[in-house]
Amino acid sequence: MTAAEPLVDVADVHVWIEGSHILQGVSFTVADHGVTSLLGRNGVGKTTTVKAILGLVPRTGRIVFAGRDITADPTHAIAAMGIGYVPEDRGVFAGLTVAENLRLAERRGHTPRYDLVHDLFPELARRANQPAGTLSGGQQQMLAIGRVLLNDNRLLIVDEPTKGLAPRVVAEVADAVARIAEEVPVLLVEQNLALVRRVAGQAVVVDAGRVVHTGNVLDLLDDAERTRELLGVSKTSVPAHGQPGGAA
Repeated sequence: MTAAEPLVDVADVHVWIEGSHILQGVSFTVADHGVTSLLGRNGVGKTTTVKAILGLVPRTGRIVFAGRDITADPTHAIAAMGIGYVPEDRGVFAGLTVAENLRLAERRGHTPRYDLVHDLFPELARRANQPAGTLSGGQQQMLAIGRVLLNDNRLLIVDEPTKGLAPRVVAEVADAVARIAEEVPVLLVEQNLALVRRVAGQAVVVDAGRVVHTGNVLDLLDDAERTRELLGVSKTSVPAHGQPGGAA
């Protein structure tokens, strides 16, 4: 892969699930630096797009990661190449402690990055012996991200990290994503426009299983009419630059 090539190249990807044509020729790229955001209304195919990249759903088309065609590769092989995934439901083990959740994520042959995780989320170090099921929603999200960051990644995919979180916690997550992106590229699936505007450089908008817009995030969100057309939000819902919190 040369410096000019994208880290991920998704080309003409189709997904059928139980007879429904969910993704209809999706094509876009993810840069090898910074944050690329995958935007769209609920139910338009954002999570299915992520699952297609990870090999979690049958798909046709072509998906290239770091110069290698991974379209036919199984999920475990794709993960081993360095794609970390934080799912929308967080998926922490409620009956285990924070420390036990993190230890389960350690990958054999890799030195775990506890320094990075605890630097980003010092609350996890303070609550190491607390059962994960007793954490707040924001703390569970930090744990879910921390588990993935424990291992070296070439790409981090984070699906709806601020869903259901208070504005103060959204701001903390935004800061963490921005810091993570200094070390590893991020594909951020999100509807919180304030967060996207704060951390992302590029935007990919999906609607009805198709990519309907790609380009600079600020150019998109500065055009209130275009934002309303693509994302279904009113003019007043488009946040000011740098403003934390607020949900789409």
